[in-house]
Amino acid sequence: MDDDSRVTRRRVGNAEARRANRRWWDTDADDYQAEHGRFLGDLDFVWCPEGVREADVRLLGELAGRRVLELGCGAAAAARWLATRGARPVALDLSAGMLRHAALAADRTGVRVPLVQADALALPFADAAFDTACTAFGAVPFVADSAAVMREVFRVLRPGGRWVFSVTHPMRWIFLDDPGEGGLTAVHSYFDRSPYVEQDEAGEATYVEQHRTLGDRVRELVGAGFRLADLVEPEWPEGHEGIWGQWSPLRGRLFPGTAIFVAEKPA
Repeated sequence: MDDDSRVTRRRVGNAEARRANRRWWDTDADDYQAEHGRFLGDLDFVWCPEGVREADVRLLGELAGRRVLELGCGAAAAARWLATRGARPVALDLSAGMLRHAALAADRTGVRVPLVQADALALPFADAAFDTACTAFGAVPFVADSAAVMREVFRVLRPGGRWVFSVTHPMRWIFLDDPGEGGLTAVHSYFDRSPYVEQDEAGEATYVEQHRTLGDRVRELVGAGFRLADLVEPEWPEGHEGIWGQWSPLRGRLFPGTAIFVAEKPA
């Protein structure tokens, strides 16, 4: 959609991004779940379109008895999966539309977790309230001040706690959002941090996604006090022929689409 007249790259503050993305996800929740709900499941923790599952990679570490915060939970499939592994999860999202799907999925599965509508920039929890925090493509890419999200997560984690999040791999921002051959040619500067913005006729943002380099993410984590334990760049698996937006076998076999950061709060 980069050639659409209502798509641009411009600076957007936290307030405008919050309004745009809450409205977007409230409006798009039904379509998103219809398109991706089967892949994500009702009781599963899928880190990325490459299909990496927490059950296989165990990036969160020990779960039994742990209090876990899922930011940007969407329909909260991951939080419900965590509950089946003995964790005590809380699922948080900015969008009432997505949380409505979380409630519906709880009815279908019988697995219920606390649902909280809140902004990741102002987490409504006490200091050191959680053992672990996580998100699969939630919250982090959608706020202007993602460094503030890192500081908030650091605050609500106990010493020794782990923070794991997945985002679109920063190098993907060089290319158009095209799963085909059109998405193989570099057209943007990797170093241009201007967010991707869709806007209405009046110029008001209706969707905002932020770009940070790998170095930016590391500095955000370290600046908040975290220690980076791992950076996972999933390879495209053999036999996976699905297309999810700009993710595809063609592109996935050539360069990474997802980056998963594993960080720890010093004990």
